[in-house]
Parts: sequence; C-alpha cells; structure tokens
Amino acid sequence: MTTNPAWFTAAQQRAEAEAPNVPEPTAHAVEYEVSCLPDDDINRHLYAIRVQYRGNGRYAVIRCGDLCLGADGTWDHGVKEYDRGDDWLDAHRFDLETALRLAKEQAPLVTVNGRTVSDALGLTGRRPASA
Repeated sequence: MTTNPAWFTAAQQRAEAEAPNVPEPTAHAVEYEVSCLPDDDINRHLYAIRVQYRGNGRYAVIRCGDLCLGADGTWDHGVKEYDRGDDWLDAHRFDLETALRLAKEQAPLVTVNGRTVSDALGLTGRRPASA
C-alpha cells in the first residue's frame, strides 16, 4: 500500500469536506476525431484530423499536432492562439458545424509518408474497389 504525504492527505480531506458546497460539475465535448479509416484500424490515428474546441464557440481543425486548417483550405503551422493575430484566428477558427464539414472534406485527402487513405486501407485488406 502506498502512503501519501501528509500534505496530500490533508488536501484530500479538505476537498472532501468542501465538495458539497462547490458548483455542480459540467462536461464538454472538446475534441472530435475525423478519419476515413475504421475505428479498429491500427493506422487510424495517423490519418485522423481533429476538431478541437478553442473557446468562445470556435473550433480548430488540426492535423499532425501542429497543422491548422484555414478557411481557404490550406494548412498552416501553429495552432496556439497567443502567437497569432485576430485576422489569423478568424481565418482558422470555425463554428462546430463548419469545422466538422471541413474536417470531413479533408479526411480523404490525408497522406502519410506518401501513402494515401486507400493505401492505408489496403495494408489491412480494406481497400475500397476502384472506380
């Protein structure tokens, strides 16, 4: 059994005593994952586009951790708000419906190390029939 330091135990006891008087907890969906690969595909995370809540009802469309989709359809490095001006933020933040639409439009276009979504599906025997 692990023994916690006295300060930790005291803080936990205080939190338990104060818990009945704090506001009701809230939950927010803050990230969506969009991908053409199935949920159980080992490569899904590599081909995923994320729609992340950034506050004030606005979402960013993110790929590869630091690429942010703009309204013009181009990807730009940098996703942090503090290093961008209002014009950049306005061009790279969307309402949820728009962000999800843009992510779904981009998902079939994702490539990883030169491999397309179809290539990735082929690796696991799930390649769609050619048109």
